[in-house]
Amino acid sequence: MVHLIIGGSGSGKSAYAEKLMMEEPEESRVYLATMRPCDQECREKIKRHQDMRRDKGFATLECYGRVRGLLVPWGSSLLLECVGNLLTNVFYNEKYSGKDMAQMVTEDILDLQNRTRTLIIVTNDIFSDGLFYGVETEAYRAVLGQVNKNLARAADHVTEVVYGIPVTIK
Repeated sequence: MVHLIIGGSGSGKSAYAEKLMMEEPEESRVYLATMRPCDQECREKIKRHQDMRRDKGFATLECYGRVRGLLVPWGSSLLLECVGNLLTNVFYNEKYSGKDMAQMVTEDILDLQNRTRTLIIVTNDIFSDGLFYGVETEAYRAVLGQVNKNLARAADHVTEVVYGIPVTIK
């Protein structure tokens, strides 16, 4: 089962994803952290997420690159937090320059479902502000938008979290 959860920054999407994971057997809960601790702001956000899941029975894996082939316990329930950070790690890595990143990242993520019982994917909605950013940021947003579309098509369930309220899309 694949469940895609989307929302803006501070929308409550992570808390909702963790709530869903609490319905899974404790021995199978795996949290896949993708945010690279590159500065103080990132370290503070990572700490906040660690505090949120403390005492919830999660095993934590950290991955700052591609997730294809990641050793995930067979039959586990996996929460991937989050697609935006995962894409950033790949998008700004020159090794993948010229690749179809949307396809590559989508395939990598969906490959995880072959080894998991439940795959909960958290992703960002960064498309609603109506602003135009620089060329590089717009390219990143285009790839994230395509990955989100691909994952939504493949998912069994899609939920948007708005102001802490989950809204079923699919």
